[in-house]
Amino acid sequence: MGRTARKPDSGFVEIVGIVKQFGATTAVDHVSLSIGKGELFALLGSSGCGKSTLLRMMAGLETPTSGRILVEGVDLATVPAHRRPTNMMFQSYALFPHMNVEANVAYGLKQERVPRAEIRERVSEALELVQMSAYGSRKPHQLSGGQQQRVALARSLIKRPKLLLLDEPMSALDKKIRQRTQFELGNILQKVGVTCVMVTHDQEEAMTMADRIAVMNRGRIMQIGAPEDVYESPNCKFSADFIGSTNLFDGVLLEQGEDRIECADLDAQIRLRAPLNGRRGMTCHVSIRPERVNLEFTPPNLGYNVTEGTVEECAYMGSYTLFYVRLRSGRLLMVNMSRMTLRQFAHPPGYGEPVYLSWDADSVVVLES
Repeated sequence: MGRTARKPDSGFVEIVGIVKQFGATTAVDHVSLSIGKGELFALLGSSGCGKSTLLRMMAGLETPTSGRILVEGVDLATVPAHRRPTNMMFQSYALFPHMNVEANVAYGLKQERVPRAEIRERVSEALELVQMSAYGSRKPHQLSGGQQQRVALARSLIKRPKLLLLDEPMSALDKKIRQRTQFELGNILQKVGVTCVMVTHDQEEAMTMADRIAVMNRGRIMQIGAPEDVYESPNCKFSADFIGSTNLFDGVLLEQGEDRIECADLDAQIRLRAPLNGRRGMTCHVSIRPERVNLEFTPPNLGYNVTEGTVEECAYMGSYTLFYVRLRSGRLLMVNMSRMTLRQFAHPPGYGEPVYLSWDADSVVVLES
């Protein structure tokens, strides 16, 4: 998940206490974060969480109610959009339909009255970078969605911005093209070395492309981290539930030393491997990813981390099968089983069959909020 792991320089972009209000509605609520030079940073969240508003403030298309946005230590608050060291690639790509590819890519440089010879050279370099050199004379309607996206990217990069802003860059592409383009776009941005902030509601897109992800909800940042860290170690109930699929249960801490948690709706006591900071009687949430749950026909020899139920639904998903198991409490628990694991059964679990479910101690994440 994510691009090649590396530690970018911190503080290239600093967002400090940014607030944006529209009347009585607070769209962005005291957001602060630091983005490193050369980093691809993703703002991830559902519609209306404030991510696009935050991006538009970085671009200068919205004015913050309060707070600061700095790039290399320079406060952009009073800098108009067209004079900022940023460029934004819009969701619709916004290509001029009457211009060919070369003219679209060259447009920004022409507006800045860059010499013609330099424009030709930079347009050629930009089209070669996005592998569109052979399409310079075509109009946008003669290109596929993926090709139009590359042209829009070339136009955004040709002005050599210090900060590139991407607003839902894959939303106009169908699923197959989107999956392939995620890697292509990520590789191009890494090759150029431009610092990039991307807005998306697509978890797969953020996990595939970003160095770090900020999970947003109701105008606030809930968690920031590398894709693997956010998925494996969510810091709150919202992050656990929003990123990927998970089984969430309410629990009560029984013993702090042995780290035993009781979940009534899971019909099980849970033992943890990592120590838990808490007090006896503390309420909490327990997250167990579906791929971490083992499904068996016979009871495992475990005193903890085991429950039982009946298979209620199963769905073949190609590389894995998704099972919904109804527990005695009435709750459903999701289980993902790979094709390789299913081959170990004489017959796959079917509707109405009783099964036992178990998981390792390090597969449990305890959340206090």
